[in-house]
Order: sequence, then structure tokens, then C-alpha cells
Amino acid sequence: MNFLSTFVTFKNLHEVRRLCHWGPIIALSVIAICSTMAILDSIIWYWPLDTTGGSINFIMLINWTVLILYNYFNAMFVGPGYIPLGWKPENQQDTQYLQYCRGCQGYKAPRSHHCRKCNRCVMKMDHHCPWINNCCGHLNHAYFTSFLLLAPLGCSHAAVIFIMTMYTQLYERISFGWSTVRIDMSAVRQFQPLMPFSVPAFAATLFALGLALGTTIAVGMLFVIQMKVILRNKTSIESWIEEKAKDRIQHYQTGEEFIFPYDLGSRWLNFKQVFTWSGTPRGDGIVWPVHPKCHQHTLTIEQLKQKADKRVRSQVQYRAVEDYNGACCPLSKGLQTFFRTPCTEEPRIPLCKGDTILATRGTKWWMYGDKVLSEEEVRAGERVRGWFPRRCVEKCHYDTAASDATSDKKVN
Repeated sequence: MNFLSTFVTFKNLHEVRRLCHWGPIIALSVIAICSTMAILDSIIWYWPLDTTGGSINFIMLINWTVLILYNYFNAMFVGPGYIPLGWKPENQQDTQYLQYCRGCQGYKAPRSHHCRKCNRCVMKMDHHCPWINNCCGHLNHAYFTSFLLLAPLGCSHAAVIFIMTMYTQLYERISFGWSTVRIDMSAVRQFQPLMPFSVPAFAATLFALGLALGTTIAVGMLFVIQMKVILRNKTSIESWIEEKAKDRIQHYQTGEEFIFPYDLGSRWLNFKQVFTWSGTPRGDGIVWPVHPKCHQHTLTIEQLKQKADKRVRSQVQYRAVEDYNGACCPLSKGLQTFFRTPCTEEPRIPLCKGDTILATRGTKWWMYGDKVLSEEEVRAGERVRGWFPRRCVEKCHYDTAASDATSDKKVN
């Protein structure tokens, strides 16, 4: 029971603080409301415990709640697994194929990525999930995906309870106008509810039904997305890297063939890389089984190519023409900028008139890029990047040599 040992010991208070975030608060509130209302509706109004069916239904509801919370807390507290600080490959020649992380003062192992929220390089990082306030990666990918499966199943069961409770309690009070569809209510009339089904009880049940149906649809879609990448032994980030690899090859017409190195050719083999009976995934998070035509650094080499290509194709230099204080939704920059703010936890960067920014992507109303820093700040390893309003900057007209010099000073 890895979860119990982690939950009881809490090696540091940082793990406890993960609960103090809007994501876990909302997620646990939804679980608590749906579970509590389903149990109360069953016992009081729909299916009492003194019947065999009611007892089985009660046990199933408790079972869903326990399994959901078990996998949720494991995903949160077990964590994704982190690359050791200052990590280097055993073979020093392999460093030429790897990216260096200034934040962790070490190299990024294959499949690892640096998370700005966790401030660590994460093993086989899929994404940073606000609902568990942690990254989804190598060690907790199975727990996270199991949670995505169990939550819709449990909420579907709860939704059926809510619907049947409202139907049975309102059956004698409201004419539904159904002439052909009838449900046998003889079993329901055999017991007297413990308390009347009042307006507040109806409102609470209806509210819980909305939460249960919304969770079933939203989390169920996330489960389908996760299973698609797991069955190909990919992560969401690696799927994006593969798409960019195809785009790069097509753009430059290099004629090379990119083979995703971690797809073992069988969905079952890919599945077993994540899900095991012990709950611990296979591998150490650094060395991975690869396709016969690939090697350990096939993907990292492709990442280095894409990074170089990004400097050539994507970065455009802009100069700030308005001050910006870094607010998430700046009303002073216009209603469209206010309402079209990027729905992401990526940072916003304050701007002062005259600042230079290298933009890499953007929307109609916002842009994302790196602020050009002084030589002292660059040597100190500082990096400032994030979103800023498009109206605060204008495109610079500069020569290629200046652009290349600026790009060379950028910190990787």
C-alpha cells in the first residue's frame, strides 16, 4: 500500500500543501458531493439497507468512492518521479544528444521535461495536471489513468441513483405525460422513506446530478485521450514532438524517416509499460526499451533539431510600446484582451516600454515569448518568458546579423 505509507509519513510539508490549491479542492468537493448524495438518496428515499439490492448498491457506492480516492491520492502524492538534480549520463559523450537544464543544473534524460510548476525535470512527463496539483509522469501515470476511468464509472452509478430517486419520489406528485413508458413502482411503495423528499432535498439531488453527468462526460473524454497515447507508448508531449518532426521533415524536404522510438509495435506491450500488477511501472525512468531501428537518443536528437529550427522559423523580435504589469486579465488593455486571456497556468511577464521580446507563438490578442535580458542576467542563468498582450508590442525591423547575435545569447 504505497499510498498509505506516503499519506501517513508525508516526508515534507510540501506534499501536504498540494491539497491547498483550487484543483484538488474542486476535485475533492465534487467527489464528496456526488458520493454523499448518492449514499443518502439510496438509504433514505430509493433503496434502503434492509433489502439485499440496497445493501449491494450501498457497498458498490462505497467501493467506487474508495477506489477513486485511492488512485487520486496516489496520483497526487506518489508523484511522477523526478530526474536527480545535477544528473549526467554515464557515457559523457551522450551529453551532445541531450538538453541541459539550468534549473536542475543537470541534463534532461530521454523522455523527461522540465516542469515550471514543480521546478524539476519530470520522468516521462505527460503534463502538469491542476486537478492533482502535480505532474503526470512515469510513476503515477497508471494511477492517474485509473482515476480517469473510475471517476466516470462511479459518477454514472451515482447519476442513475439521482435520477431514480427523483423519479420515484415525484412519481405520485407530477404527471410526466408518459403514456407508453412506465416503471413498476410496486417495490418502491413497500417501504416508507425515512423523511419526506423536500424541496431542498430535490435541489441538492438535482445539483449533484449535474456534477455527476458533467464529470462523466469531461473526465471520460480525458480517459479516452490518455488511453490513445498509452496504447502507442507515448505521452501528450511526445505526440506533439512527433507532429512537429513530420512538419520539419516536410518543410525542409530532407527525405529522412522519423520513427517514434518507444512504440514497441504491440498495443499490449505498450499497455504493460504503464500498467502492472504491482502498481509500479516498468523501468527506471531514464533508460527505455526502444524500436529496433532506433536508439536511446533518437527522440532527444529530434528535439535538438526542432529547437534549432524553432530559432530560425519562429522567433520574431518585438519591442514593447506600452507598459504591462503582468496581470492575468488586464482590463486596461481592452475588453477583447481581457476576455481572450489564454486559459493556461503559464506565467504572464511584465513589460516596460522599450523592452525587447522574442515571440515564439501567439493568438490574435496575446503573444508568448522570451524577454531579452542583459548579459549579466544571462550569465546568472535567468530566463523570463510568458504571455503578454499583443497590443503592448510592435514588430521590430532588424537585420539578420543582429537577429543571429540575439539568438546566440539566448539561454537554452
